[in-house]
Amino acid sequence: MKGNLQGMMKQIQKMQAEMAKVQAELENKTVSAESGGGMVKAVANGKKEIISLEIEDEIINGGDKEMLEDLVVAAVNKALEEAGKMAEDELGNITKGMIPPGFNIPGL
Repeated sequence: MKGNLQGMMKQIQKMQAEMAKVQAELENKTVSAESGGGMVKAVANGKKEIISLEIEDEIINGGDKEMLEDLVVAAVNKALEEAGKMAEDELGNITKGMIPPGFNIPGL
């Protein structure tokens, strides 16, 4: 019994170290999303932070402030959604097989 517990603790420690490494790497991985046919582009990192936003001049010069605001919100939301999926995939690779299906660990 004691050996099983020690082995399990080693696996948990290894998983924690791997997760910390992946979380640090996610800061440097990016996804991008656009709206308005590419008129607005948002780039987010794996930590769900918007790191850049590009808006084409012609939409700014068009003067439709409300439409521009809607396009910015849409692009940012898409980028954050993609960043979340990327983070889930990366972290999911670490826990695959170690955590039973349907078992939820907060923060994972």
